[in-house]
Amino acid sequence: MRLLVTGGCGFIGSAVVRRVLRTTDWSVVNLDKLTYAAEPRALEETAADPRYRLVVGDVADAELLARLFAEYRPDAVLHLAAESHVDRSIDGPEAFLSTNVVGTFRLLEAALAHWRTLPEPERSRFRFHHVSTDEVFGALADEDPPFRETSAYDPRSPYAASKAAADHLVRAWWHTYGLPVLISNASNNYGPWQFPEKLIPLALTKALAGEPIPVYGRGEQVRDWLFVDDHAAALLAILGRGRVGRTYLVGARAERTNLELVRTLCAILDELVPNSPHRPHAQLIRFVADRPGHDRRYAIDPGRIEAELGWRPSRSLEEGLRATVAWYLAHHDWLVEMRARYDGRRLGLVRPAAAGAEPGGTER
Repeated sequence: MRLLVTGGCGFIGSAVVRRVLRTTDWSVVNLDKLTYAAEPRALEETAADPRYRLVVGDVADAELLARLFAEYRPDAVLHLAAESHVDRSIDGPEAFLSTNVVGTFRLLEAALAHWRTLPEPERSRFRFHHVSTDEVFGALADEDPPFRETSAYDPRSPYAASKAAADHLVRAWWHTYGLPVLISNASNNYGPWQFPEKLIPLALTKALAGEPIPVYGRGEQVRDWLFVDDHAAALLAILGRGRVGRTYLVGARAERTNLELVRTLCAILDELVPNSPHRPHAQLIRFVADRPGHDRRYAIDPGRIEAELGWRPSRSLEEGLRATVAWYLAHHDWLVEMRARYDGRRLGLVRPAAAGAEPGGTER
């Protein structure tokens, strides 16, 4: 199997690449723009593996995509490249439309042109797997059942709208052109190597520094939390055994309010860092003004992937959070560096990681 992964230096993408190279004999070409949130060091273990190649470039670059498909002749595409932070989409939605909508369109066009050239049986084996989010379905009330594959789309933020548009494009290329596609929508991910603009690593960086831990509103928003390695396993199960044209929802049945989650993180820190001058870390929690359009609740019913593919998360939320906190404690220097990058990004002081890369694709 020759696999083309987009966004493979991102938080979820790097977990997928690591899992592929650890558990299969596949080769991987990773197309990544190396924006501020990318972290090539998450793939250091692949440096000496001849089955892995990184190509620095933009998923919306049609000429680059044409060259990649012509040269590497992938058997499958796993499309993870995306702008993904809701707050940033509110402040600057254009980048989300460029990457998430135009980028997906360009990738679909390149994949379709490639697929049409394939002889049998390669043509029948080819798959295009688009990785999406539960945010395309909007928000749930406390009493509502979890999202299912048949739930109506109701995106509430520019990020969610851009991912919903991408989902619709992928389905259109299946129904109109016959491109063999798969779509997955996952709940909130957490785990090692996550950039500290997201809730869990941000809360940890604040707590370790003894700074106020910001929680939106009263912390009552509910999310279903999924450990990133379990998500990677689910994506490969869908890619390998999923039914063409189907959507699979991936969640861990682990709903918590944001306040409950942050308090759990603080309790784990209290235990793992008993000599911290900031204990109990929960005293650092501060409620801040809620963000615009903040969805009340997301939850996923993963019944289809459980029944059809036999996938289930390998660990509970508490086990996953403990492993995550322990990893960040062991990589505290990295966390401090990423925090500085995050703060600089917010202030407009940090250029994207790929700023010095050659245009049109650079291999590393």
